[in-house]
Amino acid sequence: MTPSVQIDRLHTIDLQNPGHGHGERHDHGACVVSALERARTAFGDKGMKLTPLRQRVFEEIAGSHDALGAYDILDRMARKSGERLAPISVYRAIDALLAAGVVHRIESKNAFYACHAPHQGQERHIALVCERCQTVIEVSGADIFAAMETASAACGFKLSLAVAEGAGLCPSCATLLPIVLATDLVTQP
Repeated sequence: MTPSVQIDRLHTIDLQNPGHGHGERHDHGACVVSALERARTAFGDKGMKLTPLRQRVFEEIAGSHDALGAYDILDRMARKSGERLAPISVYRAIDALLAAGVVHRIESKNAFYACHAPHQGQERHIALVCERCQTVIEVSGADIFAAMETASAACGFKLSLAVAEGAGLCPSCATLLPIVLATDLVTQP
């Protein structure tokens, strides 16, 4: 049996052949199906229409746990369909996905990721981006955003945008780091 590490219910990494940060056995299809159901509900709840183009763009974003730029999305769609869309079409679809709350933006990278977990009301999250595999993990940011609002109010500042992002290593890559470092030491002359 190949040694592996279970990260969560969807992610397992093979320690002998780690490949992508979440292992080759992860089925992103399950993530997409679940996220697409939430997207349909979110669009319906907001009285918005999930058009075929919006759905295709969403499926590209949700099909990866990485943050994707608009041109990455365009390239992926072109490889699948053979047709190249105008960038403005993808940007408009992304704007609608952002408005529906099913996609979020990584401000520091100008990239987008699908929300794979339902939010409670207006709860805000922090995006944690892995520097090795580019996976994005969302965690609750209630305390951090409350502190930002308190600090800005205390000095009379009218806060219009609050962004909290973190960069580091996801659980998969952090688990692999000692193995990668040991391998590097062994293979260096």
